[in-house]
Amino acid sequence: MRACWLFLLAPLTAGAQFPPPVLTGTLLERDANVPSGEFSVRAPDDQVYRYQFDGRTAVERDSLAVDVGRLIPGEKVTVDSDVVAGSLLRYARAIHVVATVAPLRIFADTRMRDARQVERAPLTGTLTFAGVVSRLTGQRLVLRTRGGEQTILIRQDTHYVDNGDTVEAVKLQPNMRVFVRAGKNLYEQVEAYQVIWGGILQPR
Repeated sequence: MRACWLFLLAPLTAGAQFPPPVLTGTLLERDANVPSGEFSVRAPDDQVYRYQFDGRTAVERDSLAVDVGRLIPGEKVTVDSDVVAGSLLRYARAIHVVATVAPLRIFADTRMRDARQVERAPLTGTLTFAGVVSRLTGQRLVLRTRGGEQTILIRQDTHYVDNGDTVEAVKLQPNMRVFVRAGKNLYEQVEAYQVIWGGILQPR
């Protein structure tokens, strides 16, 4: 029986596209707040590759050691990886940040903050989803809807609203029924702008 499974798996493994041992590309997403997980990188030819990482993966930004959870999607990274026996994903031994994402500007002057109030307002988005939170990480949530599961990325500026009051992200928990206003990023991935629960008003 085992030989049969290996025979069936062989064509899949042979047809899989593996990244080169050393690849430089753009970080798309990564698991956060976990000792081991996965992340994805878009190569210059637009091919997307996924990698495994764990506590032994060396991560460096500006000559300082950081963890994978502190990497920011959009950063240009170089990944040094090894083959993992029996896996379609390569193991990332080292990740080096080549170019960082420009930080958000912080306006200290009150008048400047008032002038930028519109920019800081929650984005409304063009997509809406309603359902129950099935899985939740620091980077994305999986929503169980009537049409099936929907994976939605969490932004740094995602707003969380409980019965009309803005709350911290930690208030969102699995198995909660929520309403999500979202939109798509440059990579056609769905991102959450607002996550609302409690007395949810359905859009007109």
